[in-house]
Amino acid sequence: MGGISIWQLLIIAVIVVLLFGTNKLRTLGSDLGASIKGFKKAIGDDNPSQQAQKTSNDADFETKNIAEKQSAAQSESSESKNKEQV
Repeated sequence: MGGISIWQLLIIAVIVVLLFGTNKLRTLGSDLGASIKGFKKAIGDDNPSQQAQKTSNDADFETKNIAEKQSAAQSESSESKNKEQV
């Protein structure tokens, strides 16, 4: 009675394709997908920064990134080599 049948949806789809064309609809779909992906990325970027601020205040030490840890380990190993040679 009040529902839309499959035939009515098919007629609407044919009219939309005739009005806009397949290339325009394909471009519209890809633009919509890219904007949704960008939105999800933006939402996901906010959460880790807030979590990092919360965890950085929990401990008494400063956090170091991987490059700083590697350089510190290399300097310690070179100091230990110097001590062995003396």
